[in-house]
Amino acid sequence: MTGPGTARGGRLHRLRGWGGVTAMAAACAVTASLTLLPLSHGGEDPFDAKVAGPGTTHAVQARADDCTDPEASLAPGRPEGDAIQRIRERGKLIAGVDQNSFQWGFRNPESGNLEGFDIDLVRAIAEDILGSPDKVIFRAIPTNQRIAALENDKVDVVVRTMTINCARLDQVSFSTAYFQAGQQVLAPKADPKADPKKGAEITGFNSSLAGKRVCTAEGSTAYEALQKESFGSVFKDKHDGTEADEDMLTVPNQLDCLVRLQMGEVDAVVTDNALAAGQAAQDPAVELKGDPFTTEYYGVATKKGADDLVSRVNKVLVGYRAGGANSPWMISYRHWLADGLPGIEEPPAPKYRND
Repeated sequence: MTGPGTARGGRLHRLRGWGGVTAMAAACAVTASLTLLPLSHGGEDPFDAKVAGPGTTHAVQARADDCTDPEASLAPGRPEGDAIQRIRERGKLIAGVDQNSFQWGFRNPESGNLEGFDIDLVRAIAEDILGSPDKVIFRAIPTNQRIAALENDKVDVVVRTMTINCARLDQVSFSTAYFQAGQQVLAPKADPKADPKKGAEITGFNSSLAGKRVCTAEGSTAYEALQKESFGSVFKDKHDGTEADEDMLTVPNQLDCLVRLQMGEVDAVVTDNALAAGQAAQDPAVELKGDPFTTEYYGVATKKGADDLVSRVNKVLVGYRAGGANSPWMISYRHWLADGLPGIEEPPAPKYRND
């Protein structure tokens, strides 16, 4: 297995700060159309029904109303089936990823390469199934299109900081958890020279959000958390869920929230602390506020009922976690995440169902 990503060194450190965020956002915008376009092989569209067909869709994971342990997944070792066979015939793994979440899945504006913790895991899956970490078609998808991309056979897997939960198990299947995160608030650092008449500093997910404009990604668990408890904050656009939505507070991609925060169009962002740590690493003017107020686990998502692929990914994750401090998981964590999320000593342990 190849090492995780490319060396960060001084190159990526130059991306820090508002100018760096703007540079990365611009690079993402320029390259998004290239990544989103189907890449053909031998004249065939990899998303053609003959190649990427609908696959098996029988329900295998618990429905939301019966769900009590969403992180429990299929055990490794199931025989290869339709999903794995389609990947082998195509010769490429098609992965839905992010390209603008620093340290997780982002396009390095200097090298043009996709890099990050999630990208390392995608390459490990491709190497196990196809024998090479480079046999991947990366397809950039926004947060609110992750499930649709799987349902419409646009991707084989989604590896995009996607939280496992009961509601989503009605629509997709998940691997075992590969990372533990939690929702947290990202806001500007306290300014000792600020005018106190402009309101109290935001201190976390609490009453300090009252009257504040809060940005989240559409379709995210952060938005769902604010629906349950907003503390008097303003987090819905006037026309949320309609074509007239101006996407000021609920945006397609999380990086858009950081840009709005920097422009003064919102007062805070609520997102996974794992993503927020990457944004804080880019911009010294913002920081995580308070403590995480949820516990969430990221999983690799597949189309509903792709049992053989789920089982195979879980097999990959067994090896990816193995080796203690020298495991591929820990190597990738130290490379990408340890600076912003220090103190993690091991990946989350897998949980399996009995069926």
